[in-house]
Amino acid sequence: MKKKILHSYEHLSAHYEFDVDRKPYNAYLERPAMIDLLPELREKKVLDAGCAAGWYSRYMADHGADVTAVDLSPSMIAATKRRAENANIQAFVHDLSNPLPMENDSFDFIISSLTLHYIKDWTPIFQEFYRTLKPGGTLLFSTHHPFMDYMNHDVDTYFACQQLQEEWTVNGEKVPMTFYRRPLERVISAVTDHFRFIQLSEPKPTPEFKEVYPKGFHKVSTKPNFIIVKAEKPGPK
Repeated sequence: MKKKILHSYEHLSAHYEFDVDRKPYNAYLERPAMIDLLPELREKKVLDAGCAAGWYSRYMADHGADVTAVDLSPSMIAATKRRAENANIQAFVHDLSNPLPMENDSFDFIISSLTLHYIKDWTPIFQEFYRTLKPGGTLLFSTHHPFMDYMNHDVDTYFACQQLQEEWTVNGEKVPMTFYRRPLERVISAVTDHFRFIQLSEPKPTPEFKEVYPKGFHKVSTKPNFIIVKAEKPGPK
């Protein structure tokens, strides 16, 4: 499974670096909602967990954060480093299924954008997020909406964690993608086992989405695609 994900994202790295910033599902659906929920970034130590081509890393560094960016894909890390230029970003390859190579209480803020649905077992990664986040620090992540995956795929039951497959068409080429869906209860319990739940958001498209992709605007305006969860590690800031 991990090899399949790595192969797909190695293949997609150029697309993410040069094209995805203009893709409506990213630029005009998920990102605006995530930005609305960002905490204060200036002089904060931040982990970008699953940084892809580094859009969030660069945004946060430009707003004063000291950013550590990790991703499973070497090509994505190379793209992040190119995007970083002279910004305050340290980027390196790391598998989020393994323990993070950081000390306890290292970060003020952890962000993970559209990454966790590629990981089957969330228990170790949330334990690591808890360990490396400072007391009072913020966790913010986005993932596939359980309803979207349930409606779009032939699954036996909504209530199980299941591996799904689909194909993305990128520049006319079919790229196989493998990921996991889980019910909302499991998403929330993974958070509340360690963190204080703050907010859940179901992003809606901005007007720019309709301008660049009018064909898909009605669908994303009436059915959820992603969920965003904001939480806090208990303790004083």
